[in-house]
Amino acid sequence: MKKKSIVSLSLAASMMLGMTACSGSETTAGSTTTIPDQIETTAPDASQEDQKSLGYEYGLGKTFHADEKVTYTIFFSDASWYPMVDTWKTEGIFKKIEDLTNVHLDIISYDSNDYMNNVTLDINAGEAAYIIPKIYDDSAFVDGGAIVPASDYVQYMPYFVDFYNTYNMSPDIKTITRSNGKYYKFPGMLEAQALNYTFVIRQDIFEAAGVDVASMEADWTWEDLLEALKTVKAYMVSQGMCKETDYIWSDLWCGNESGQGNGGNLLKVMGITYDVNAGWAIADGMRYDQDKDEWYFSPTTDEYKAFLEMAAKFVNEGILDPETFIQDDTEATNKFYNGQTVIMSMNQSQFAPCKQNCEEMLGAGNYELYLTIPPRSTLYNYSTAGNVRLENGVMVSQKALDELGEDGFIEMIRFVDWLFYSPEAYTLCKWGVEGETFEYTADGGKKLLDGMYCGGLGYGMPEGADGIDIRLQWGYAGGNYFYGHTIAEMSDNYIPEIKHMVESNTANREIPPLAPGIAPTEDQNEEITLIATPLIDEVNTWTLWFVTGQKDVSKDWDAFVAACEGKNCQGLVDLYNKIYKG
Repeated sequence: MKKKSIVSLSLAASMMLGMTACSGSETTAGSTTTIPDQIETTAPDASQEDQKSLGYEYGLGKTFHADEKVTYTIFFSDASWYPMVDTWKTEGIFKKIEDLTNVHLDIISYDSNDYMNNVTLDINAGEAAYIIPKIYDDSAFVDGGAIVPASDYVQYMPYFVDFYNTYNMSPDIKTITRSNGKYYKFPGMLEAQALNYTFVIRQDIFEAAGVDVASMEADWTWEDLLEALKTVKAYMVSQGMCKETDYIWSDLWCGNESGQGNGGNLLKVMGITYDVNAGWAIADGMRYDQDKDEWYFSPTTDEYKAFLEMAAKFVNEGILDPETFIQDDTEATNKFYNGQTVIMSMNQSQFAPCKQNCEEMLGAGNYELYLTIPPRSTLYNYSTAGNVRLENGVMVSQKALDELGEDGFIEMIRFVDWLFYSPEAYTLCKWGVEGETFEYTADGGKKLLDGMYCGGLGYGMPEGADGIDIRLQWGYAGGNYFYGHTIAEMSDNYIPEIKHMVESNTANREIPPLAPGIAPTEDQNEEITLIATPLIDEVNTWTLWFVTGQKDVSKDWDAFVAACEGKNCQGLVDLYNKIYKG
């Protein structure tokens, strides 16, 4: 069995990673970029007098402000569960950004379910917005020339540079660097990983069944969770709460809407604990073995077999509903809200809406929720928070450079730097305006003003309460503009349940070291895609067969491995190692 192997999830997402020298200190537009340990700005903050001649103010500790109003087009991923409304522009987030910076954002909005498809179509048609946020995988845009390499311009970004240098982001940035030594998006950068996706349980039912999750979770395994759920189900059957044939787990983010045909979040989370690529994190299946200093295909390993056997047990023993992998998300949530199920995938931003919906459907005082940390496997004690300190990022278009010119483009870059990397903009986008939506507490923390609520921050509006949700009304705490930053900033909204979950995960799970990157050429990347696309389709099909009981892991494993070999998994391994070894 492979030991101490770890994937770079950014690699898995993009299949084009960078491995470049830690040398050099600056870059100029159009030059070959190296990835330095520290970045030195080639254009340090100008004096106040010089900035007057530029026509805008910028700099570390300053608010970007244009002397004359400028307009930048920007894509926007509009989430259906908190859709953009006119007040965001007339009173809320976009109005406040404009008031502070004198920058008007001309918003091109697409529903979040179709965001990337529409963005891709616009970029390919030459109709890209100037600023393109919410980008996870930029590989489709690198070779066409429609996107400006972000690395050519970071020296003009004082907030980006300060965070990069302070928190030693060089190893992480290397994971998104291409074979030409450049990276093409400004990523969200994190001081450290914080657990987001986990599970919520019906604490009241677990406790009634004699299961104390809080005392177990520090070192509990998937086997422990299975036994706990079997105990809970037996109690529920004895109380007439369900039948023996019912399932008490029907999970979210795994089926038709968001599961992507690979098992979605649940198999991703479980897979990480077995050190394999699965679910949302399947990508091309490739993983790095540190002991052997080589890449391998994780779905054909002993770890993947053990992962499948464990996942299948939840279905085979009548706990996990196999419909999980084909149902819509609302079916999963409704089963939890009405008490049919007792465990469900959850993330930080959805916990408050989850509590609110439970209260509406079950009634106040009729339920108790608890956020666990995910179990570990018997093989590894890996945190499911991941090992790459990068979030989705922001691209800027060549169209912006062509239409604004070099000087105007650098001005826009400095606005992007303020919007996505300054503490001031982070607080504005997340909390709103001091005195209008929130206030600082005596200990330096933040709290919403009386009558203000925000599901996105974890403070849902209680049933029957009268107030304003600052995300629904004004667009604060949305998913487009605040991600990354320091632990203090990321945690300044943590309600006790989330704070406990994050701290417990940090204390009890290990963050493995970062994998090295590889940087395929355009031709090599095309070859990877040609092999990986049908190969991963095969893996996903077999994985769901195994998990849902349509195939038996003990009987059909060799046939699965043979199917992967028939789709040239070894060719993918050979190609990866050829690129990696140079």
